[in-house]
Amino acid sequence: GINEAGAMSSFIAAGCAYANHNINTIPFYTYYSMFGPQRVGDLIWAAGDLRCKGFLVGGTSGRTTLNGEGLQHQDGHSHLLLSSVPNVITYDPAFAYEIALIIRDGIYRMYEKQESIFYYLSVSNENYAMPAMPAGVKEGVLKGMYRFSKSDKKSDLRAHLFGSGAIMLQVLEAQKILEEKYNVATDVWSVTSYNELRREALHIERE
Repeated sequence: GINEAGAMSSFIAAGCAYANHNINTIPFYTYYSMFGPQRVGDLIWAAGDLRCKGFLVGGTSGRTTLNGEGLQHQDGHSHLLLSSVPNVITYDPAFAYEIALIIRDGIYRMYEKQESIFYYLSVSNENYAMPAMPAGVKEGVLKGMYRFSKSDKKSDLRAHLFGSGAIMLQVLEAQKILEEKYNVATDVWSVTSYNELRREALHIERE
């Protein structure tokens, strides 16, 4: 919260070093997610215009993890604002393995495939145990959505719950309540990127 413009400028300089100095660097700029596009949206657009590469990381994201100073620290819209920047790839992961898959794929796309994109990941500050990665989820994580938990409950009633980022623990708690109290078989889906799902849907629509 001291000098976001200066930090973003450093990010741009590092993210453009491949073009200006023939040196590949992989910058990570971590900040309060509320203080990203709301304060330096013009510089994020400049980064896109300059074909910058790297990872913007919005910490303490969502509306549940940093209430002490009120709404000025509660980010519920950084992904919506960044959806307007065409070459930013945004993700809202809930689990460590999702972050690992996204970062590895980002390095591959930016530095091996030489795509003119950069990334925004929102992460939280809540402490909770990280689950093991389910089998066969990599493609879904990167596309924006996959089934995290399939119910084994036998019931004529079935629900599908979507969750991402900071709200995922509440979604898993809702799964337990629906199954144990109301006898509803409930699957949980992790939505790592609504923006990527939207882009894919628009691409299919145009075709």
